[in-house]
Amino acid sequence: MCNYFQEQTKDSVRQIIFSSLFSPQGNKADDSRMSLLGKLVSMAVAVCRIPVLECAASWLQRTPVVYCVRLARALVDDYCCLVPGSVQTLKQILSASPRFCCQFITSVTALYDLSSDDLIPPLDLLEMIVSWIFEDPRLILITFLNTPIAANLPIGFLELTPLTGLIRWCVKAPLAYKRKKKPSLSNGHVTPKVPKDSGGMDRDSHLLYSKLHLSVLQVLMVVQVHLTEKNLYGRLGLILFDHMVPLVEEINRLADELNPLNASQEIELSLDRLAQALQVAMASGALLCTRDDLRTLCSRLPHNNLLQLVISGPVQQTPHAALPPGFYPHIHTPPLGYGAVPAHPAAHPALPTHPGHTFISGMTFPFRPIR
Repeated sequence: MCNYFQEQTKDSVRQIIFSSLFSPQGNKADDSRMSLLGKLVSMAVAVCRIPVLECAASWLQRTPVVYCVRLARALVDDYCCLVPGSVQTLKQILSASPRFCCQFITSVTALYDLSSDDLIPPLDLLEMIVSWIFEDPRLILITFLNTPIAANLPIGFLELTPLTGLIRWCVKAPLAYKRKKKPSLSNGHVTPKVPKDSGGMDRDSHLLYSKLHLSVLQVLMVVQVHLTEKNLYGRLGLILFDHMVPLVEEINRLADELNPLNASQEIELSLDRLAQALQVAMASGALLCTRDDLRTLCSRLPHNNLLQLVISGPVQQTPHAALPPGFYPHIHTPPLGYGAVPAHPAAHPALPTHPGHTFISGMTFPFRPIR
């Protein structure tokens, strides 16, 4: 089967046959389809069969997310869990099929949502994804840039970009790893929770998530240009506000679950990353929301200075509207209670001239020290 897709010269035929074989039908045969699909794509990764990877990328784009995460889990098991060191084989497909890599990242971030210790991404997988994105941050925009897009996206499918999932990883990671090490009670006694991966995992993962957060912010900064080119600026949010709501709720729950006295640094880091992501996403038009929505969303979170600065000013200007004189872009809008600075007149009136003072030598001046 792998050879057939490789030898088929017409891409349209390949796509039709691939879709006919592996599109879920909602019956008992879906389990067999998914098992065969996982083996086929895993083999295509091992022997670098680009046509199969391209078909799999299209399949991920038009298939409900519940099936996409099953394929992602099969690949993670094969290349990140079963055989040590085999992740290098998966890592090398970046140059062969960037489109598949983009869809794979989106699927993996949907699978590993850090909601439990079992859903924290394996270190090898995290390192591979960070290396992909850090090498070329625009990788995560490939599907968005090469897909005809309507303003209303279908529900229940993978998002156009993995931005939301990657933000979730960066923001929740400090708290999720802290929860993983949190002592648990056994027969009334405190027993330490030993992480599955010991050694330098905490240090390594911290650096990886920091690099990932930087890359995500860099991508968000260029999103506005691409949205404007597609005439979608102000009409399409690549990061849905409805997806930010459960993220903020999870952060609040984790902060309450962890003792703030013992996790103050992790909570501060998590909220700092959230504030930075929200600010840059709103400034670029990737996240469409009002200031009141943002205030309501973040009202129950622990206090954070940076987050307070982000929610203190307007977050979205009217797209393509002429800016009035003295208007500040929303990144630099003055805090509440201060209006826009009025425009200065083109020229100031000449100041009146003062009469000259005659200097009298020997004249003393009284001196009184400042208290």
